[in-house]
Amino acid sequence: MSVTTHIPEDHVPEHQRAQVAQGPNWMKWLQIAGLVYLLLVAVSLIGGGFKLAAGDQAKELFAFASNPVAGLVVGTVATALIQSSSTVTSIIVGLVAGGLPVGIAIPMVMGANIGTTITNTIVSLGHVRQGEEFRRAFSAATVHDFFNLICVVIFLPLEIMFGLLEKMGAMASQWLVGGDSMSMNGFDFIKPLVKPPVKFLENTVLGGLPEAVAGTLMIALGIVTIFMVITLIGKLLKSLMVGKAKQILHSAVGRGPVSGIASGTVITVLVQSSSTTTSLVVPLAGSGVFSLRQIYPFTLGANIGTCITALLAATAVTGANAIFALQVALVHLIYNVLGVVVVYGIPWLREIPLVAAQRLADATVQNKLYAVAYIGLVFFVVPLLLIGGSNLMGI
Repeated sequence: MSVTTHIPEDHVPEHQRAQVAQGPNWMKWLQIAGLVYLLLVAVSLIGGGFKLAAGDQAKELFAFASNPVAGLVVGTVATALIQSSSTVTSIIVGLVAGGLPVGIAIPMVMGANIGTTITNTIVSLGHVRQGEEFRRAFSAATVHDFFNLICVVIFLPLEIMFGLLEKMGAMASQWLVGGDSMSMNGFDFIKPLVKPPVKFLENTVLGGLPEAVAGTLMIALGIVTIFMVITLIGKLLKSLMVGKAKQILHSAVGRGPVSGIASGTVITVLVQSSSTTTSLVVPLAGSGVFSLRQIYPFTLGANIGTCITALLAATAVTGANAIFALQVALVHLIYNVLGVVVVYGIPWLREIPLVAAQRLADATVQNKLYAVAYIGLVFFVVPLLLIGGSNLMGI
């Protein structure tokens, strides 16, 4: 006679119940692999669409964007509205594949860094009724903003005058693909994977349409697919990794600047969202678990970790502009690493974001309208004024 033992649900370990409820992790990893493939196809669609729509006049298509300051503003506002620097930089890589000049794409990438910080600033407003807690949370959120703004103030003029980042990106990309080759021969294994669906869409689904219309539809489909893919990858990675991310966070943030930067980088790679990474620490700063000085290097690591998406997107690009797409993706990484080395590495520069964030938080505790004014000015009003001023000065 067999005896069936019934184990009450309360005695089943919580992590086992969660695993049963969410399904096996390997299925999620398969879904992520499929979504990464879709991301590569989407980037290829954008580049192919621009080539189809503009033909040999691709560069003239972007003549309106000859102003680097306008590129910075486009990157800032687009990322502030979309709330994903990964999405914006992936789209920029696709645009470069279609002919967008690297000199305009680089300021767009800089702007994406600024635009993504609006999320954690908004998260900090959830503490607005708590006085001292709000002061700590708001300063932890805005220290990232001030760091990124200082990076732009330092590196954008150097880029406009000397093409510093463009040259460094060109050297790095040529070294990676081998010699002076102007095609990414090292990444040819990607081309057979992404070419069939792009060609099927171009020749079969859109084959009867004028080239300009077909190209425009390919661009639109590519952008929508990038939005969808990065959103879904983010959700899947969060469900798989946020628990591990919190463990890394608690074990590494308080151990010093190098550990903080490294943990910020690793967590952002795991969850594929610098906005999520920095938003994780704002409530912890508000509750006093970590100090502003401990949070600061962690947010800088988030800047570095978010670069992986653009680098991945660049591997999907083939043809004459492939090296330029890789160059822009590498510039994104070089810019963020240089920002940490220069701004955080020089003691008096390192203190500026801390002091600015603390003073703004002190003022905002006294009058909450400062928070609204700050978000509106930094992410929307000042960018528009910059465009107007740069047009008047003919930059």
